[in-house]
Amino acid sequence: KEVVATMVGRRRNKSKVFVTPRRPFEKERLDQELKLIGEYGLKNKREVWRVKYTLSKVRKAARDLLTLDEKDPKRLFEGAALLKRLHKMGIMEQEKNQLDYVLGLTVENFLSRRLQTIVLAKDHAKSIHHARVLVRQRHIRVGRQLVDIPSFMVNVDSEKLIAISEYSPLHPGGKGGNGRVKKKNLKKGGGGDEDSE
Repeated sequence: KEVVATMVGRRRNKSKVFVTPRRPFEKERLDQELKLIGEYGLKNKREVWRVKYTLSKVRKAARDLLTLDEKDPKRLFEGAALLKRLHKMGIMEQEKNQLDYVLGLTVENFLSRRLQTIVLAKDHAKSIHHARVLVRQRHIRVGRQLVDIPSFMVNVDSEKLIAISEYSPLHPGGKGGNGRVKKKNLKKGGGGDEDSE
């Protein structure tokens, strides 16, 4: 008998990251989403829905744990883990160390921990939209790692490590060369003798 070797590729199970609203044209919700998009400089509604979905999963976990008895080992273990994770991410304050507080979380608690929002809070950008551009154009680092994802969730420990990358033209005295506009202006001012590179 002939044995035929088959190549089996790795199949990745993709799970949902957002859920579309049940009622697509509800005025109150549309206005609230538009306000969030403007306030936090989001690209589209999907970014809001993604955060809402994350929030609903966290709250559901807390609700399920709250139905258990207070001395239940599962509630003690998983509840402590959930609270620790939320404290580490900076979504909840350290004083709020009970599951009841998890039910009071809002979308704003999560959106305020995005890299884009924190870059603006640390005065690296002039506006929330400028912050997004800086992140996307790879000017921002978290620790030693360059991060170009505006929705990157920054934990409390990493928050103080956010800075302009030393390889960015925006870094004063950094290793990065001049930017595109400065190169062009130098070339104009120099009489065109210098090369662009």
